[in-house]
Order: sequence, then structure tokens, then C-alpha cells
Amino acid sequence: MAKVLTPRSESYAQWYNDLVLKADLAENSAVRGCMVIKPYGYAIWEKMQAQLDRMFKETGHENAYFPLFIPKSFFSKEADHVEGFAKECAVVTHYRLMNNPNGEGVVVDPEAKLEEELIVRPTSETIIWNTYKNWIQSYRDLPIKCNQWANVVRWEMRTRLFLRTAEFLWQEGHTAHSTKEEAIEETETMINVYADFAEKFMAVPVIQGFKTASERFAGALETYTIEALMQDGKALQSGTSHFLGQNFAKAFDVKFASKEGKEDYVWATSWGVSTRLMGALIMAHSDDNGLVLPPKLAPIQVVIVPIYRKDEELEKIKVVAEDIKSKLIAKGVDVKFDFSDNKKPGWKFAEYELKGVPVRLAIGPRDIENGTVEIARRDTLSKETISLDGIDEHIVNLLDEIQENIYNKAIDFRTENTTTVESYDEFKKVLNEKGGFILAHWDGTEETEKRIKDETKATIRCIPLDQPDEEGKCMVTGKPSTKRVLFAKAY
Repeated sequence: MAKVLTPRSESYAQWYNDLVLKADLAENSAVRGCMVIKPYGYAIWEKMQAQLDRMFKETGHENAYFPLFIPKSFFSKEADHVEGFAKECAVVTHYRLMNNPNGEGVVVDPEAKLEEELIVRPTSETIIWNTYKNWIQSYRDLPIKCNQWANVVRWEMRTRLFLRTAEFLWQEGHTAHSTKEEAIEETETMINVYADFAEKFMAVPVIQGFKTASERFAGALETYTIEALMQDGKALQSGTSHFLGQNFAKAFDVKFASKEGKEDYVWATSWGVSTRLMGALIMAHSDDNGLVLPPKLAPIQVVIVPIYRKDEELEKIKVVAEDIKSKLIAKGVDVKFDFSDNKKPGWKFAEYELKGVPVRLAIGPRDIENGTVEIARRDTLSKETISLDGIDEHIVNLLDEIQENIYNKAIDFRTENTTTVESYDEFKKVLNEKGGFILAHWDGTEETEKRIKDETKATIRCIPLDQPDEEGKCMVTGKPSTKRVLFAKAY
């Protein structure tokens, strides 16, 4: 089964594409740049969505839904926002089709032109702030803390399944506050939620930081990000949280009366993660045999495969397997007992390895006689035979161990592939020969940032929040710098 994947050492990009397709996660659709997320891939996304949704609600957020279509005029109200998204917008100009007069199919009815074009949402700040104007009159109406699970469209020219598609799934939080301090606190809270989710559930270590001015979200005063390192040494922006200041409130005239009776504009935030997290999950952990899924996000955490020749043997195995299954389900474990007879055990082993199932149990007639079961771990590809006594507790503990091991492996990889450099020549050498994250001094100017990007294709991923102040000199210009920033080539 492993031979269906191009080795990572041969072509990381092709390995990734092979894995997404062969593991039945997603496939390209008939619509250019759009994907079909298949049931197994969607099951992973559902687990991500369910956990994030719990975390959002625990921090006081409520789900709502806003229109897919946004009047074009809304984008004209916030200059930075429209400039940031103008080149990616899909535009609806007509509302009706008609039979082609020549008898061949249908055409757009020229009489059905919209008075104002509608934009298929690339993000929802404008339609939401136009709505919030009707919801907010005084400080008593604040804060508003809404989240939306939705699809968005950004008309990408170069696409890759999960990482960059014209349409993708995401959540977008949009909050309104009475003070600047409260809005900043919200922005920081949500980037911490994303970091906790990435590390505790995806088993992906991330670095939190600020985006530079040129890399901020269009219309934001500050953008916080979590950056993850993939196995090919490239960074992946995995979630962002934006302090929007009063920009959108001013654009849509959203004011409130304070306790003192003073009228002021509302303070805003927005934050989101998308199905791009699926790409991070795949590229951070998987190997040449297939997916390696952290147990907390695996649709199937344990699969039981019977090994038998006769129907009588299968019946005896079923009794034991169903008992194990019921005990594990009672402990909250997602289990599949695969006793289908159309595939041999060896094929099943390879298939579940490809799909990243964390734990595989194999039970044969000899195991029934001895009261044992063979356990295979996907993360280490190791096997052991253990007693059936206390098997459920053993597996629950093993799943926790696998989750921790996957995270530790990823953080060790990041540590080994994070380099501190002093000079531009050293920077370029590390970037070309080793890759990964690079910490270096930067003079804080957009000119130097642009030069580095143009000459090396590397970008400032973030100004890390936990990076200590350190007097130094910019590696390019030699001008003073007070802190190292994080560089990498990125997806």
C-alpha cells in the first residue's frame, strides 16, 4: 500500500497530493480550484469543528449566520479592506438564465442584470458590521461575541487541496466591544484558543506572534498569528486573530452611548481558522506510509481486524471483539470492528495504516486460545501482544501516549530546524541548505522586509510574542534592532 505514495524525499508536493487523494480525504472537483471533501476527510474536519466550537462557547461566544452575498458598495466603505480583497472576489452580476435562442443549452438572461453586483463573501466583516449597526445603541448591548461556521470564496489562481482553494470552509468570529482594552484582550484570548487547539488536539507546536504591517489582515490595526513548521521546512500560517480598532465601526457608522452618556464608535475584532488546518495536520505528522493522526482528531481511533480461515473461527473472534469494542465505546473511544470479507487482513492493515488510524488490534484463533491480542501503533509502527485483561484501560492510556509522542516528535523537529543567524549571507545559506524557521534581527522597515522577500522568497512569519528583547543589528542593513523576528519560506 505504501507504494501508492511518492516518497517525501523524492517530491514533498507530490507526496502530499498523493496522500490527500489515496487516503480519501479530498479530490478536485469539476469547478476549477474547488475541492470535494470526502467523508473520511470531512470526519476529521468535524472533529476539529466540534472541539473548536466547544472552546469558543467556553469563552462566551455564540454562533450565528450571515449572508453569503455582500453588496459591492459595502467593500467601498473600508479602503484597506477592499484593497486587500479586490483581486480575489467572485462577483454575481445577473440573477437569471434563459434558453439559448440557438437551441444549445442556456445563457445568462441579459435582461436580468442586478442593479448592484453582489460579492460572494471572501470574509464577512462588511456585512456583519452593517448588521451590528442595527443591534447596538448603548453600552448595554455590548459586547457582542458572534462566530460563524461558513464557506468563503477567494478566487485563487494556484490551488492545492486544503492549503489553498477557491472555496474553503472556515469559522470567522466577529466581536464588538465598548473599549479598546477589551477588544485587545479578546484578540489575545482567541489566538491563545487557537494555539491551545493546535498543540493539545492537533499535536502541532506553534509560535504565536504579531504580523508585520505589510502582512496584516486588510483593515486590521494588529494581526496575531500562530505559525507551524511543516516537515519540508516551510511555515504554515494556521490561524489569525485581528484587532480591528474602530475602522469598521467608523465605516458603517456603528456607535454606542457609554455609561456617561458619551457617544463613541465600537471597538472590533475578527478571528478565524479554516480547512487549511487539515493541510497542517497532514504535513506536520504523516510519513511515507500514509497519514499519522493524533488520536484526539482521528475519526477511527481503534480498528479491530479479525484473522481467520473458517466461519467458526470468526464467530469466536466476534464475541471477543465486540466485548472490547463495547468497553472502549463506554470510555469514549471511536472504534471500528472490520469483519468485512471482501478484503484480506494484510490489505486492511495497509489501508488503515494509510488512513492514519492510531491503534490497530489483530485477533486470531491463537489469541482466542491464549486470551491475548496484537496491538499495532501507527505513530511508531511497533507491535506487541498483550493480555485481554484490562485491554480497555491499556488502550485508553496508549492513545494518550500516542498523542503525546506525536506532539513531542513535532516539537523536536521544530527545535532541530530553528536556526539563529547574524548575517544576511548566513541567512541565505541556512534558508537554501536547511530551511525551517530562522530567527534574525530586522530593522523594522517595509523596504528591508520587501528586499528579503524579493531576493530569497522568505517572509517574516511573525514577531514572536515570547521572543525576549535583544539589542542587535539588522542582518541586511546593519541598523539597530531590539528583537529577532521569525523568517521562513511559507505556504
